[in-house]
Formats: sequence, structure tokens, C-alpha cells
Amino acid sequence: MRIPRMIAVTLAVLGPVVACSSGGGAATPSKAPQAAPADPSAAPEEKGHPFTGLPYEELKPVLAVKIENTAAGKPQLGLKSADIVYVEQVEAGLTRLMAVFSSKLPAKVGPVRSARISDLHITPQFGKPAFAYSGVQTKMLPFVAEASLFDVGDTRNPGAFFRQPGRYAPYNLFANTRQLLAKAPKATKAKDIGFTFGEAPAEGGVEKKTWTVKWPAATFTFGWSETKKQWLIWQDGKKNMAAEGGQLGAPTIVIQYTKTERSEFHDKNQSYTPLVHTVGKGSAIVLREGKAYKARWSRESEEDGTTFTTASGEPMNFAPGQVWVALASRKPVIP
Repeated sequence: MRIPRMIAVTLAVLGPVVACSSGGGAATPSKAPQAAPADPSAAPEEKGHPFTGLPYEELKPVLAVKIENTAAGKPQLGLKSADIVYVEQVEAGLTRLMAVFSSKLPAKVGPVRSARISDLHITPQFGKPAFAYSGVQTKMLPFVAEASLFDVGDTRNPGAFFRQPGRYAPYNLFANTRQLLAKAPKATKAKDIGFTFGEAPAEGGVEKKTWTVKWPAATFTFGWSETKKQWLIWQDGKKNMAAEGGQLGAPTIVIQYTKTERSEFHDKNQSYTPLVHTVGKGSAIVLREGKAYKARWSRESEEDGTTFTTASGEPMNFAPGQVWVALASRKPVIP
């Protein structure tokens, strides 16, 4: 899998300011205006974490984990601590999650499931993150080997994985996150991936209490909770509960409409794996603070982040906190 690379270089050149004497003598430098002394009591401007917009002390390595997303694998463990959660379509119209961790790291996470080709097109925007999963099709192994990631899956890093009592295979495979990252000491630290955080746009938002997104065999409903200041999540008509307790939810939900088509891969039942195209341009809906905003998304290459803008071209700010990105397709995919 070839990944285009883009290098941006910015040069700033400052020339000296000189003044010529009226008598034709040597030029003498003009006096630069004196800058006002800094106010020692003024607090330095704090820039939020690139994934959440929240305050942070240091940027830490990125860990992406594939998580089961059917009733058999619920409740999931660790999702509450994720910075970003992607919802991806897989075979037979079902969905699976990719949870991205950096600012917070839960001790354990799971159920961990197998990777898909779409994952390998999402991860490059994070640089070279650690990527945890539980196997791939043999045909996909060369693609994983060439991808921009550190492979910390169960085959290469079996010591980080364990079977959770009280659950049945294959939905009982969990992982210790610190052991995952220990096998990827050079994993890229969190960096700008195009997200912006701040005040909501002054115009364009439509009051919404719920928003539903459908895939061929899965339905998500996001409902605004004024009390929790989150969009709580239901899947297939049931509350999406966390193993830690409480219903899953996030301050910002992004429904990113993408081109989705058949890939060259399929499962043992000959159901083809969808390929979700996250490079390019398209429309989106951003849910925050009880309102829905129309937006546009753009990602120039796999190594670039994804930017979201309003209809007028201004940055589409997210609310600080966890972000869920539902990669949806307006056109049904033949399973």
C-alpha cells in the first residue's frame, strides 16, 4: 500500500531596517521600537490537546485499538478513556470500532478484534501509532507490514493479551494497554490531525435532541443529555453501556459521509469487506450542545489530518472532550 507524502516548508526572512543620512554618509540602523515589557502576572496561553481540546501536561504516544461492536462483545471496556472513537462498517453491514488513546490510558481495553483494510488508511494521519488488533486475513498481512503503524497485535505481542473471565471466545480477548505501548517505544506522540476546538458557530446550528445514523445492519442513535452535556449513545435500540459503568457518550459526534465500496478482501462466508475512503472531500454533520451543524470535511492525503469547516468555510469547532466519528455512507454496500 503506497502512501503519498507531503512536506510543507515555511521560510520567514527578515531583512535589517536601515536609514540613509541626508548628507550622503554611511547608513545607520534605525532604532527599533521598544517592545512593551511582558506582564509577569499574565498566564501563558494554553493550547488544548490536539485530539480533545482539553488541557494537558505533555503529549503522549498514540495507541489505536480495534474493538468489537456487536451485542456479543458488550459491554466494552476502556472506551470511556478514548480520545477519539471511529465507527467503521465491516462485513455484512455491521460495524466495528477503532478507539484512539493518548491523553488518557485505561489499564485494560477490549474485546479486541481483527483489523480491516480501512484501518490502514485511517492510522497514517496519526504518524506511526501503536496498533492493537487480534489477527487479520492472511492476504492482508503484507498491507499491515507496509502500513504506517507499529504492529502490537496479539500475534506479535501475545504477552499483552488475556482472556477475560465470564466472556466467551472470540469476544473475551482483552489487552493491557501499557504492555501494548511497551512494544512500540517509538510510537508517534499526539499531534495536530486537523481538529479544532472552541466556541460553536454563531449561525447554522439546528436544535436536535436525537440523530440517527444507519448502516445496512447497524443503527446508532445519539441523544443529547443537557444534564451530562453529552450525546448519549444507543445502538440497535439499546443503550450502549460501558463495562466501567454508565452509558457511553461524547460532547461531539461527527457523522462523516464517505465513499464506501467493496475491497478485495472478504470473510469465510464470502461477504466482502467494505473499503471506507477517508481521503478526499465530503459532507458531514457535527453534533454538539444539542444542535446539528452542516459541515464539510477534507483530507488531502493519508498522512494529512482531516479538517472540518462550516458552510462559509470557517473552522467547524468541536466541543472539548471525546469525539466520536461515525464513518457513514449514503449509498448501501452489497455485503
